[in-house]
Amino acid sequence: MARVVSVFLPTLPTDRIRRADPSLHADTPLVVIARSGSKRWIAAADRAALKLGLRVGMPAAKAQAFVQGLVMADADPSADLQALERLTLWALSQYSPAAAMDPPDGIVMDTDGADHLQGGEELMLSGLVNRLRSRGLAAHAAIADTWGAAHAMARAAAKEWVVVPRGGIAKAVGRLPLSSLRLPTETVAGLRTLGFATVSDLAATPRAPLTLRFGPEIGRRLDQTFGRAAEPIEPIRPAELVEVHKFFAEPIGAPETIEKYITRLVQQLCLELEKRRLGVRRADLIVRRVDNTIQALRAGTAKPVRDTVWLTKLFRDRIETIEPGFGIDKLSLAATLVEEFGEAQSASSLIEEQVTDVTPLIDVLGNRGGQRIFRVAPIASDVPERSVQRIAPTAEENGATWPLQWLRPPRLLPRPEAIEVIALLPDHPPVSFTWRGKRRRMSRADGPERIFGEWWKRSAEWIAVRDYFVVEDDGGERFWIFRSGDGVDADTGSHKWFLHGMFA
Repeated sequence: MARVVSVFLPTLPTDRIRRADPSLHADTPLVVIARSGSKRWIAAADRAALKLGLRVGMPAAKAQAFVQGLVMADADPSADLQALERLTLWALSQYSPAAAMDPPDGIVMDTDGADHLQGGEELMLSGLVNRLRSRGLAAHAAIADTWGAAHAMARAAAKEWVVVPRGGIAKAVGRLPLSSLRLPTETVAGLRTLGFATVSDLAATPRAPLTLRFGPEIGRRLDQTFGRAAEPIEPIRPAELVEVHKFFAEPIGAPETIEKYITRLVQQLCLELEKRRLGVRRADLIVRRVDNTIQALRAGTAKPVRDTVWLTKLFRDRIETIEPGFGIDKLSLAATLVEEFGEAQSASSLIEEQVTDVTPLIDVLGNRGGQRIFRVAPIASDVPERSVQRIAPTAEENGATWPLQWLRPPRLLPRPEAIEVIALLPDHPPVSFTWRGKRRRMSRADGPERIFGEWWKRSAEWIAVRDYFVVEDDGGERFWIFRSGDGVDADTGSHKWFLHGMFA
């Protein structure tokens, strides 16, 4: 069953204008004005304008009189559509092989077969929303079994991202308003006049009277939302995309047949990449069935490759996830992320030691699903939780090194956890502490190691300090604990104790 992600960009026009004009202050209210003859009204408003009581559809003259210092920009639907297209192409390269525009304010993606590269559905959605926010774009995202359900949840849910469980559409969308069904405004108004308020009210009503009065659109949207009618996603394709296709006069469905044609497509793709001196980092297999539904498989590599045998294996290992249905009439293979590919001469064992290449293992584990593959690297920071970052497993070293003056635990907690401590003096190491309900007596301790706050980054850390101790309990277990503050001056910290890591 497909899993569809809908991304809602409620303030795309104003976000686009702010990105084009960095001089606009974040707190300055901004609205986009549409025109029709002499009539002018608000077509879009940013968060600052909405907080002041402005609304979409409000007359421009009224808004200007209502809010002093309001910035008004003319609507440019063409520029908005181009911005949406650029975002969709970015989503295609980063998240899903089947991404399409959902004008005027959304993106839709079929992520089934690709979400494992992002660590699962929840991590994918939260990461997507956060990345858009870092680009100055407000976004809401939802994932469900159908395009209609995901579209409705992304626009109606209060949360920034929502995961609708498989088979949970009826429960999720039942209480949503009628406008969630993507029906014309006049149809929604007519239904409300008849007493319909929610999707469940409409779904429980016989279809014939509704069709007789409003036409077939209501039934079609209901069927699409609940998965009774197909709503295929036609993926966007950039002009420079390296892609090869295979059409079938007679639909195929046997796994061995699918494998055979995947092998041929990989060979064709690698020949095209060789002509352009490129290597593939992310490849997408698009499977179109005779019922016009699309399945997509995405495979990523740790470094640029053009190895036909290896690329074929990455897709062959997941052929069992393809559901051919009544048959497949088209296969497409696209290199959605490419890099320059430089040929390197292999080392000779007579003159230098050969280094084992672990990237094939990384590719297998990364495409298998579950958590993302990464390694940790040091960052130049005295604060322990800021001194570590996750990087790609094949990323180059950044030149930073781990602290050598004091021992660091191999396991650092995501957040320091509060502990109850008994100490002889405020600035002494504890003689015992209680953590997660268990009391531990200390047999030895080393410290303190004083770490100062990064005052040049955060003014609140101007005089903040931590005193770290390495302690060992009666059972031989070692812990890394600290006191917030210097033990004397209350301005340096709360003087509470925390456990931050454990030694092996």
